[in-house]
Amino acid sequence: MLAIFALLYGRQKAKVEALKENIKNIDEENNKQVEIVRKEAMITAKEQLHLERQNFENEVRDRREEISRTENKLAIREDQLEERMQKVTDKQYEVDKKYDELIDKEDYLAEIIDKQTKELERIAQITREEAKTQLFNQLNNELAAERVQVIRENEIKIKEAAEEKSKELLTQAMQKCAVEQVIENSVNVVSLPSDEMKGRIIGREGRNIRTLETVTGVDLIIDDTPEAVVISCFDPVRRAVAKLTLEKLISDGRIHPARIEETFEKCKSEIENKIKQEGERAAVDLGLMNLNKELIKTLGRLYYRTSFGQNVLKHSIEVAKLSGMLAAELGVDVYSARRAGLLHDIGKAVDQEQEGTHIQLGVELARKYGESEDIIHAIEAHHDDVAANTMLAAIIKIADTLSAGRPGARRDSLDVYIKRIKKIEEIVNSQEGIKQSFAVSAGREVRVIVQPNIFDDMAAEKVARDIVARIENEVEYPGQIKVTVVREVRVTEIAK
Repeated sequence: MLAIFALLYGRQKAKVEALKENIKNIDEENNKQVEIVRKEAMITAKEQLHLERQNFENEVRDRREEISRTENKLAIREDQLEERMQKVTDKQYEVDKKYDELIDKEDYLAEIIDKQTKELERIAQITREEAKTQLFNQLNNELAAERVQVIRENEIKIKEAAEEKSKELLTQAMQKCAVEQVIENSVNVVSLPSDEMKGRIIGREGRNIRTLETVTGVDLIIDDTPEAVVISCFDPVRRAVAKLTLEKLISDGRIHPARIEETFEKCKSEIENKIKQEGERAAVDLGLMNLNKELIKTLGRLYYRTSFGQNVLKHSIEVAKLSGMLAAELGVDVYSARRAGLLHDIGKAVDQEQEGTHIQLGVELARKYGESEDIIHAIEAHHDDVAANTMLAAIIKIADTLSAGRPGARRDSLDVYIKRIKKIEEIVNSQEGIKQSFAVSAGREVRVIVQPNIFDDMAAEKVARDIVARIENEVEYPGQIKVTVVREVRVTEIAK
């Protein structure tokens, strides 16, 4: 066993020694391979480093060449700038030299002019300032006449062109607008079937008539007119309610205090509905669909309101239509023009119940119900309470004048007409140098005869403008008033 073991041990030991020898050989081979790889890497690195160094040297050489070229260019430019600076310096020297020469010549010329001026003053026997004043006065007089002539010619041309264009616009607007005019009185008359009905209206000991007057707030005049009762009241709505109440009582035949009160309430409700319907109808006819409901109701009250005998609601509708047509011709917003035209007299619906003019009340109503500032300004300016600063306000003013001033639209009382004529004549006669004055054509034209020895042509034109300005500021009138100034010179010689 020992021999076998020794044999096996020897074999194993021989294998181990052989294996160690192989490992040693492999290590030596590996070391050789590593050395070869290291040498190759060193060679490759040296070659790469050499290549990069050559590239860097080439780039540095290129940069140096570029810098050298740039330096050469800069040197050339510097030489050119120095040359230009030298030229500029030379030119500046020449300019300074010429400027000095001009100064010397100017002094020389000034000395010569001064000598000539003194010589002219000696010859003309006047100073320079006096001659300048005379020349200025002469030129001023000549230019004054030319200026007046130019102004007169331009005024004539402008008036002719403006008059022709305005007539065309107004004529077109008036031809397109056809609104029925309603002339009403400040009193209403109710016809009676017989005089016997008067007694029933009065009632026992006047109970019925007292109840009627108390409930309706109007005055009933019975005895003056046969078979008629006159209703008088400052409020047109009350007057309308009273008239309808009385007509229904007469038709029914039952007249006593309880019946009167019952009928009055029904008629009042009917009139209120009528007011609302008329306001809505006016707004719909003009295409104004977004008016405030309270404003529409207030507008409807104008159906029962009159001014100079003219129904105010009909007048407002006519103004709205005229304003829309004028706005369309002039390029202004048609909707705003119609709206402002319809609302321009809205204050007259409440001016008999509240303090203030119809313009002030109209402005308050328009502002209260959210109307725009343009609409409010048009309402405020349509009677020149303030200056019309917008085209819309001017259009409303023109349309209002057209509607109120055309023949048959309004009816003035005789007293108002006479007062207006007297006021116009007072304004004309207050001017100095007026010989005579006549108001003709129902007060729509004033003819003024001036003293020819006081007025020349220019003064006559000025006095015409002054009279027109005073009439516009001091007189209220529908339409327009024409002022004609007559200057007549008569020369009479007698042959003997």
